[in-house]
Amino acid sequence: METLTGLLKHIADKFPDHHAISVSGKMDITHLRLNQLIEHAASSLVTAGVKPNDVVALTFPNTIEYVIMFLAVIRVRATAAPLNQAYTADEFEFYLSDSESKLLLTAKEGNAAAESAAAKIGIRHVTATLHEVESGIHLSTASGSESEYSDSDAAKNISINEPSDVALFLHTSGTTSRPKGVPLTQLNLLSSVNNIKSVYKLTESDSTVIVLPLFHVHGLLAGLLSSLGAGAAVTLPAAGRFSATTFWLDMIKYNATWYTAVPTIHQIILDRHLTKPEPVYPNLRFIRSCSASLAPSIMARLEEAFGAPVLEAYAMTEATHLMSSNPLPENGPHVPGSVGKPVGQEMAILDENGVEQKAGANGEVCIRGPNVTSGYKNNPEANKSAFLFGWFHTGDIGFFDSDGYLHLVGRIKELINRGGEKISPIEVDAVLLSHPDVAQAVCFGVPDDKYGEEINCAVIPREGSNLDEEEVSRFCKKNLAAFKVPKKVFITDSVPKTATGKIQRRIVAEHFLTRISTAKVPKFGA
Repeated sequence: METLTGLLKHIADKFPDHHAISVSGKMDITHLRLNQLIEHAASSLVTAGVKPNDVVALTFPNTIEYVIMFLAVIRVRATAAPLNQAYTADEFEFYLSDSESKLLLTAKEGNAAAESAAAKIGIRHVTATLHEVESGIHLSTASGSESEYSDSDAAKNISINEPSDVALFLHTSGTTSRPKGVPLTQLNLLSSVNNIKSVYKLTESDSTVIVLPLFHVHGLLAGLLSSLGAGAAVTLPAAGRFSATTFWLDMIKYNATWYTAVPTIHQIILDRHLTKPEPVYPNLRFIRSCSASLAPSIMARLEEAFGAPVLEAYAMTEATHLMSSNPLPENGPHVPGSVGKPVGQEMAILDENGVEQKAGANGEVCIRGPNVTSGYKNNPEANKSAFLFGWFHTGDIGFFDSDGYLHLVGRIKELINRGGEKISPIEVDAVLLSHPDVAQAVCFGVPDDKYGEEINCAVIPREGSNLDEEEVSRFCKKNLAAFKVPKKVFITDSVPKTATGKIQRRIVAEHFLTRISTAKVPKFGA
């Protein structure tokens, strides 16, 4: 088993009658039937003209059709390029062009912006529909019949997947520069799935509910593919997206043993618990947090509320998600403020000359291993700077403590340089979030005539509190060194986030700087 598709075929043979995918309140599909549906859809793709190495763009909500079609695309040795449904036509045009997609796949309802972009650059559009589990996926063009691509003989033309097949094409978030294309192979996917299964001991007895969009590497790898690769069960919310209202109902109904989310969603779940607690909560093995820094105070509140260890992890697209994680309790302590120990690849802290740093010393986090991309697509400049001294450079600053746990200080480009003093925004965020009346907080650097750069912050108060700027400043002065105290505090009701709930400091800074001269407190979206 050197490919993800090979692993999933093995799982279908080993656990044929175990639940693989449930759509809440609608259907349950076993691992065997899922494999059959994938093979059927793969045959339809071949009949539709999809060839090995073709890039197929997919834009769906979190539906069973998306899961089947994603796995069918990589089964025919093509490359799946999942895209956010909320993109504008211009954004779709960029991503479709940059990935060199040959086909656009959507749900039956379609996506007007994606279809417009595809038509503009000459890409075919095909829809995918699952009427009944027994009958399989049906593909059709906008004008074609639903049986247009259903030639079962095409299965004879599907070759065995190779570890080097580029299976997944994603883009970096582009928060500080133009998004970079990241090709990931079958071996990359398999390596990451095995790493995730190993550190969290995922087995056929586990079950989770997907709360993150599956066009993003976190939800796709950690939530979906690792579960399927362990023979475990996955539930998709009926609405095709996360809902705080139905989350615990689904977790209880489908016997969930864990879930993974970004800190923003953890805070939403926690806030709902505080205002509208469920009568009973499932007995979880663990809760996982990744994709952004989780403040130790939020971790403590989650553990107290739901009675499960919260394991913070560290990941990025270029590593096919997971790089490090806090361990399960039986394998060692989970350290608040740390993202744990390396999982499945080498990791080093290097200085600017490529010299490895000792415990306690800051440097750039660098990795290498079978889960790491071999390079960005058509971007020699980015590859030259990212692959130095035989390592992939993450752009994150961090250090190992004496026990080998990684602590992140921040992105190189996000560190705030106040008159020569380097300030970690993650550290200031954590202090802000430890205030009992703070629901969400983010600090960011702004230009300053005297110091070159100064620190500001935006704070979302907890519902019902009377938190103001003076109280936030007083709290910071008590808990931070003077040079780390935000010069200006914005009390607001929301801050800009990505589709996966990640806060972009640069965008937050730009947003509040444009309103800094107004007399009233700025309200994002007001």
